[in-house]
Amino acid sequence: MTGAAAVLLALTLVVAVADWIAVGVHNKPLEYVAKPATMAVLIAATVALDPVDPTARAWFVAALAFGLLGDVFLMLPNQEKLFVGGLGSFLVGHLCYVIGMLVAGVSSGGLLVGFVLVVVSLATLGRHIVRGVQDGHPELVVPVMAYVGVISAMVVAAFGRVSAPAIVGALLFYASDALIAFNRFLDSRPWMPMAIIVTYHLGQVGLVLSLV
Repeated sequence: MTGAAAVLLALTLVVAVADWIAVGVHNKPLEYVAKPATMAVLIAATVALDPVDPTARAWFVAALAFGLLGDVFLMLPNQEKLFVGGLGSFLVGHLCYVIGMLVAGVSSGGLLVGFVLVVVSLATLGRHIVRGVQDGHPELVVPVMAYVGVISAMVVAAFGRVSAPAIVGALLFYASDALIAFNRFLDSRPWMPMAIIVTYHLGQVGLVLSLV
């Protein structure tokens, strides 16, 4: 890792903490600045890395850029109207992550482990989420199911990398999105927004660290 990348990663965490504070105290003006700034600095850190595979890094930068776009969609007012745009942005981002991981190389054994874990998760957690979407927002069933399929593929690919940062990052991202689904479609709790943003940022950082 280059010195510039290390500094930018540290700055990413500083800005992320500012965003967590904004979420915790419901400071929307600060959140509107800190949330996209976190991803922008993380993108800069990724560009500054000395990666094992530059092509994989390019796909990860694309994934982060779509994540930034998704963040903007989901933090703005009128979230109901912008939710599908955010969902679509993150879906494309996960596809970019999958391609990047495949380019970097994956293990068939790791893929199998990831696949089994994802199947278990979908059979338990996933069916409750889909049922909640069907009950409250039937028009979102297809896009949500498509998204669940793609993020599940990202988790499988991360296990295929047999890389601790990739696996932890993917699982944190998966947990963040599961919490979003519970918060929006099933049972909202006061602590969920903070848990969502913390796991999301740490997940993205973990995925980036898997490049080195």
